[in-house]
Amino acid sequence: MGVDHMARVTSTHLPCVAMTVKAMRRAFVTAATVIAVAVTATACGSPQETATGGGEAATAPVKVGIVHSQSGALASYGKQYMDGFKAGLAYATGATNKVGDRAIEVTEVDDAGDPAKAVSAVKDLVGKGTKIIAGSTASGVALQVAPLAAQNKVLFISGPAATDAITGVNKYTFRSGRQSYQDVQTAKSFIGDAAGKKVVVFGQDSAFGKSNETAVKAVIGGAGATVTSVLAPASATDFTPFASQLKAAKPDLLFVAWAGTTAPAMWQTLDQQGILASTTVVTGLDIRASWPTFGAAGTKISFLSHYFDGASDNPAAQAAKTAVGGTLDLFHPDGFTAAQMVVRAVQEGGDDVDKMVSALEGWSFDGVKGKITVRAEDHALLQPMYQATLSGSGEQFTAKLEKALSPEEVAPPAAAMKG
Repeated sequence: MGVDHMARVTSTHLPCVAMTVKAMRRAFVTAATVIAVAVTATACGSPQETATGGGEAATAPVKVGIVHSQSGALASYGKQYMDGFKAGLAYATGATNKVGDRAIEVTEVDDAGDPAKAVSAVKDLVGKGTKIIAGSTASGVALQVAPLAAQNKVLFISGPAATDAITGVNKYTFRSGRQSYQDVQTAKSFIGDAAGKKVVVFGQDSAFGKSNETAVKAVIGGAGATVTSVLAPASATDFTPFASQLKAAKPDLLFVAWAGTTAPAMWQTLDQQGILASTTVVTGLDIRASWPTFGAAGTKISFLSHYFDGASDNPAAQAAKTAVGGTLDLFHPDGFTAAQMVVRAVQEGGDDVDKMVSALEGWSFDGVKGKITVRAEDHALLQPMYQATLSGSGEQFTAKLEKALSPEEVAPPAAAMKG
């Protein structure tokens, strides 16, 4: 699964919530939440007072910058994120896109997956008074933006970028999606107790392949499994020799990390060589548009999944589904969750970024995926993950939930906050 490849109804930390919000349009961000922001206040004071402290600032727009991939290799991920964000913002604000009397003013900037462009865009937004930045489709981008958040003391909520390095990088950086550790923990769940098991990683001899190899060795190998790897040149087109090595290894679990146009040929070869029938083969379930690349092998693979349509069914998921046109995909929750986090931050912190940070730390809410918690110590986003299988074929593939793993089952170890 590409390294760069949540929803809320009631917050246990929002004593002033006065109503549930209905499902609205959906456009990029992650979890849906019922954060009664635009709602009439109860005993805790008005939303305006909570968000701004009164005065002229009570009606000033809140500037939010979304820096993500609108073009480039990850543009499809970026679109899902943004569609999810719009849906989540409507959901969290009762369709007003306001916190109290303050409009959430969103500015989108395309980074095209280029860290340099992202850094330039963030500096420009911060220079114009933007105190909340979200997005980051790519891990490389997120890792360059995070230090800027600390330097400028602005809130940064990373998006689909899955790198573990974002967790605990600094007090101003959060994430609205999952991280690689949660992916690998989900893969590990297919073999239960890893002690004494044999695991083989099959991937490309590239940064992507090697990063997956490292993660599997750390997580599954660290749990007692023997982990080896078979890495093929990124230029390889004949996969028979590699299939022979994999078959001879007789692993209890074959973890496949593959990206690019050679995927159909690779999967066809593994299927023809009987590997899919002889062992448990696990890989990440990418966006729906990629499913046809599995070909006839699709129904024989076990998938770890961050999200797919039907993985959850709750008010946030239903609202998101309606808003995006009836079918949810991999990164819609990331945008939806991000919007929920933005609304929470503004409602509780107003224009004070340190108060925004405090409002998010330890916050639990109901998102598209179910219960989500921002771990206070390192800002890891604790969330459910899924086991899935495919049925059908080609464009008609449909995903089925085999098992939902609790946030605790896939939680990464706490990291020390670095800054």
